[in-house]
Amino acid sequence: MDYYAGVDLGATNVRAVVAEQDGTTIGADRRATPRGPTGIDVTEGVLRTLRGACGDAGITPTEIVAAGIGSIGPFDLAEGAVIDPANLPDSIDRIPLTGPIEKLIDSDEVYLHNDTNAGVIGERFHADRNPDDMVYITISSGIGAGVCCDGNVVSGWDGNAGEVGHYVVDPRGRLTCGCGRDGHWEAYCSGNAIPDYARLLAEDDPTIETDLPLDGPDFTAKDVFELAGEDELADYAIEQLAHWNAMGVTNVIHAFAPIVVSFGGAVALHNEELVVDPIRERVAESVMTNVPEIRVTDQGDDVVVEGALASALTGGTGDRQRL
Repeated sequence: MDYYAGVDLGATNVRAVVAEQDGTTIGADRRATPRGPTGIDVTEGVLRTLRGACGDAGITPTEIVAAGIGSIGPFDLAEGAVIDPANLPDSIDRIPLTGPIEKLIDSDEVYLHNDTNAGVIGERFHADRNPDDMVYITISSGIGAGVCCDGNVVSGWDGNAGEVGHYVVDPRGRLTCGCGRDGHWEAYCSGNAIPDYARLLAEDDPTIETDLPLDGPDFTAKDVFELAGEDELADYAIEQLAHWNAMGVTNVIHAFAPIVVSFGGAVALHNEELVVDPIRERVAESVMTNVPEIRVTDQGDDVVVEGALASALTGGTGDRQRL
């Protein structure tokens, strides 16, 4: 029997699953992402996790015929490696992935994707209609997208397409993104940015009353959403987030004409009524082309590893006809 594997390399955890050729998962493993000191240490952590999933499935790694990887970036696709990952220590400048996994499973069918592209592959694979045109958007600590257009996953020449969180939505550039540029969607609406945006709104109108711990060291986006309906500033911030989110999603729709837009990431998954529902309402008024179905992923936190597995099963596409 042929077996397939999916790997999710995140800044916090590494996950791996092993499945039979019909997609039934028979083994899994999860471990903390090594913090270095070098990228090779991270690579070895990925290999240990994949071996662990194989052990859980009762097979050897060489029985796997194909593997998919969903990973933090950015990438050097020519070398199949992550380069200078932003959320790992500075000593980690390169994490080889494709070559070491090919060697472990003795197969050259290894597909490397950024985590959002793995997300759209998984969403496409599991969607009822298996659409050829689909976008997966994550709103979490950052914002990004995986795009499938005309049946092709849009990766870009270097594997870094889909950085929609760096769309400029505010030409005034009042907030600076984590990338160092001003006015990006991610600088306003990502989980990391929402506290700074709430502080900016409070500075703009000091008369707004609030119980948000604006000056506290532990102030997070969660505080804003938890006070929805009870706090004037929290409600105003959520309203303004809806404005920027709708602008970003409208740009995505006009660029790629998806049939379905699926949301994931902690901010969207934990606050669907406050984040995704307002996008649905506003996008319908902003889009001049066909309005897609807007939904939240059914895969939850498993969307990347499930997408990596779907990539292995379908030759990197998520197209169920490739099974």
